[in-house]
Amino acid sequence: MKPFNHGERRKGTVSDEHGAIAFAEKVLAMLGEGRFTTTYKYAVMLGLIDLCLEGVTTNGRAPDSVTTVQLAEKVLRLYWPHTVGFDGDERVLRQSSVGRAEVLTLIVAFRSKQVRDPSASLSRARQVAPAAYANLLREVEWKLVEMPLPRVQQFGALDDPFIYQIGWDPSIRRKEFLDLHGFSNAIRFVGDASDHLVRLAGLLRPLLQRRWAADVARMNGDRIKDAALEDFLFGVDRIALKPVLDELRELQNGRCFYCAGPLKEPQVDHFIPWARVPLNAIENLVVADKSCNNGKKDHLVAAPHVRSWMARLASHASDLEAIAHKASWDQGSAQVLGVARATYLLLPSSARLWLSAKPSAQEFVAADPCDLKLALAG
Repeated sequence: MKPFNHGERRKGTVSDEHGAIAFAEKVLAMLGEGRFTTTYKYAVMLGLIDLCLEGVTTNGRAPDSVTTVQLAEKVLRLYWPHTVGFDGDERVLRQSSVGRAEVLTLIVAFRSKQVRDPSASLSRARQVAPAAYANLLREVEWKLVEMPLPRVQQFGALDDPFIYQIGWDPSIRRKEFLDLHGFSNAIRFVGDASDHLVRLAGLLRPLLQRRWAADVARMNGDRIKDAALEDFLFGVDRIALKPVLDELRELQNGRCFYCAGPLKEPQVDHFIPWARVPLNAIENLVVADKSCNNGKKDHLVAAPHVRSWMARLASHASDLEAIAHKASWDQGSAQVLGVARATYLLLPSSARLWLSAKPSAQEFVAADPCDLKLALAG
């Protein structure tokens, strides 16, 4: 296996805008490469973005590295909703222009044998068949190690590791991967790449999802209605949030999280908007009255709401865990806090944050970076 050639990572302030723009341009050029016959490159990039967001520290720095296991979990979660029929058709959409996308095939096989209910969440599947899930995760990890990870950063015949470096090359064999002592599963970010992924997440995520959906549409020809496809692949199912509504409403004593008024038309809301980061963990879910939820939409909220949310995490950690366990729901306070830091600590003072839903108009306030930092300190 080839040795790591670690890029120098600056430990001072986050890199400047010019560096982020140059990085984004290179990512776009990489995505435009026509070498890939599957949608794996999108899954890898989205998975890395999510891991970087979740790993942001209290001082706003993104992680130096992640592991292939962590990435496999993210990729498995991304593909999970894709392995049911689309628009009334029982057939799973193709995600390879040549042959079959093996990760998709693995998940379909797992579903058919272990979890026949098409509406079952991945958390539920993991709970029902833990051993089979562990095997599935290991197989997905191997597929990532074998194919996309050594090739994603290639431009033609040139290998240009500008995002991450790994300790193996495309010639790796399965027995090397299975060697627990000889295989290093680290994916080490080059320079400020992880910070760039955090800063650019709001721009890169919708672009990656749109290109992914466009490729799936192309691979499936006449079966696809473009207008509905992206929502099917990446949208949040509001109906699926109902299993935790009553318990969260009780936790909030029947009060709206944002205005503290009585819940007349309660709805489950993603505190950190789903459009920014698809994070369904119980810690990211609150109950809001319809008027507040419609007003907040996909906006980030002001510091008072962030403080209330942090207080809720601290004082109701065991309650949230119990709700998640009862509903077989995702949970992960460390990951959610990492995403919150990544989302709020880099905001400029020019950003406008949602405060409340007024009868005449929505109320927004300017972001106060110092106040937000204090709020997220707990």
